Amino acid sequence: MFDKLSRSWELVKASAAVLRSDRELMLFPVISAICVLVVLATFLIPVVVMDAFADGFGAGAAVLTFAFYFCQYFVIIFCNCALVSGAMIRLEGGNPTLADGFRAATARLGSIAGYAAIAATVGMILQALKDRDNNFIVRLIGSALGAAWTMATFLVVPVLVAEDIGPVDAVKRSVALFKRTWGESAAGMVGIGFAFAAIMVGTGLAGFGLAWLLGLVSSALAVLVGALTVLALLALAVYQSALGGVYSAALYRYANEGELPAGFEGLQLESALVRR
Repeated sequence: MFDKLSRSWELVKASAAVLRSDRELMLFPVISAICVLVVLATFLIPVVVMDAFADGFGAGAAVLTFAFYFCQYFVIIFCNCALVSGAMIRLEGGNPTLADGFRAATARLGSIAGYAAIAATVGMILQALKDRDNNFIVRLIGSALGAAWTMATFLVVPVLVAEDIGPVDAVKRSVALFKRTWGESAAGMVGIGFAFAAIMVGTGLAGFGLAWLLGLVSSALAVLVGALTVLALLALAVYQSALGGVYSAALYRYANEGELPAGFEGLQLESALVRR
C-alpha cells in the first residue's frame, strides 16, 4: 500500500509539473465555474419568483430538480472533457489551446449528454438517501455509495474523450480501468482532496483571521485582505480542478496504453497496474 501511495504522490507531482508548463489548462475550470453560476441563476431566479416548491416536492418539482441536476452536470462534464482533451494533447507533446479542448468535447456531445443524464439520476438518488430526515444508517449507506460512485467513475471523462463509446460503456470502461489502478486512483483522489482542503482551510483561517485583526484598525484594510483571501481560495479551487484533470488523463493513458506520457518517465509505474 505504501508503494501505491508513493506512486500516486509522484503522479500528482508530475501532473503539477505538466500543469505549470501549460497554465492555459486552468482556464477550463474558470469557464466551468462561470457556466455553473449562470445555470444556477437561470434556475434559482424563476424558482424563487414563482415559489415552485410551495406545495412541497411533487412531480413538477422533481422534474425541475432533475433538469437542474442535468444542466449542472452537463456543463461540468463538458468543461472537464475539454480540460482532459487539452491535457492529453499536452501529454502527447502538443501545445493545446482552448479551441482544441472545446472542439474535442463538442465531438463527444451526445455521449456527454447521456452521461450527464446518468450522473443526474444517480445524484438525485444519492441525495435522497443522504437526506437529513433519513435515519443514520440510510445516510451512511448513501455516503458510502456516493464515494463508490465517485471512484468508479473517476476515469469516465478520459474515456469519453479518448474512446468513441456511449455513456453506459464509458462507465463500464471506467470501472474496469479503476480495478487496474485502484490504488493510484483512490490515493490520488483522496490525496489531492485532503491536501487542497488543508491548504484552503489554512489559507481561509489565516486570511480571514488577519482581516478580523486589521478590522480593529482599518475597515478598508480588512475588506482588502478579505477580498484577497477569497481570490486566493478561488485560485486554489481552480488549480485543484485542473490538477485533477491532468492526473486523470495521465492515469488513463498509462492504464490504457501502458506508456508513460511525456514528463512522467522514470516514475516506475509498471508495477502499479495489475494486468487482467
